[in-house]
Amino acid sequence: MNSTLALARAEVRRLGRNKRYSFFSVGLPVVLYLVIAPSARHYHVYGVAYPAYYMIAMASIGAFSGALTGNAQRISQERKDGWIRQLRLTALPANAYVIAKIIASMVITVPSTVLVLLLGRFYGGVHLELWKWFAIGGTIWIGALAFTALAVAIGYRFMPDTVQPIAMFVYFVMSILGGLWFALSGFLAKIGDVLPTYQVTRIGTDLISNQSVPATAYITILAWFAGFVVLAVIAVRATAETV
Repeated sequence: MNSTLALARAEVRRLGRNKRYSFFSVGLPVVLYLVIAPSARHYHVYGVAYPAYYMIAMASIGAFSGALTGNAQRISQERKDGWIRQLRLTALPANAYVIAKIIASMVITVPSTVLVLLLGRFYGGVHLELWKWFAIGGTIWIGALAFTALAVAIGYRFMPDTVQPIAMFVYFVMSILGGLWFALSGFLAKIGDVLPTYQVTRIGTDLISNQSVPATAYITILAWFAGFVVLAVIAVRATAETV
């Protein structure tokens, strides 16, 4: 276990030095919130002020982008370069690489989420009880964990030149139809209702507006999470003899 954690720490340090990763998972959500949230301060969506909704959306954008697009590309490239094969020749446990990737991803998504939530509190004027801040952050974190599992599945299954468009396509479909770039209504809201991205946002806004969160919201997120884990397990096992 110590060796797996050491591998995870090395991955966290590497991700911290990755400028592209930092821009899309931290810089972009922060800039968008700073620019857009004040201009829409008087609007309300999902029963809350726009800065509160946009806080959850931008925190999710950063966390999900870092968990999916960056991870999938790196896993695929490292598989192609033979890095995973080399690790298997060491004394590391067979599943150390995947576990280290998941741990590193979950660590690196925390700063981006916390930073946007802090902006919501001190810049967007969002005032909540302490437990609600933790509940919203935890919901986003669990959503990011689901996309980390999907990144493992895509990274193990496809080659680097194919991974990037696939990951970006999934990310944009999930984020746009999940209401992260703009609030959904009408027919689009019905589509979004079956997506984990939409449910993460609605759980957060329901908590802020003191509405009861329907059980289907949690069930939807957990169902997608379970599905992504299954895909990851299948992909890893299918390529076990070729990496």
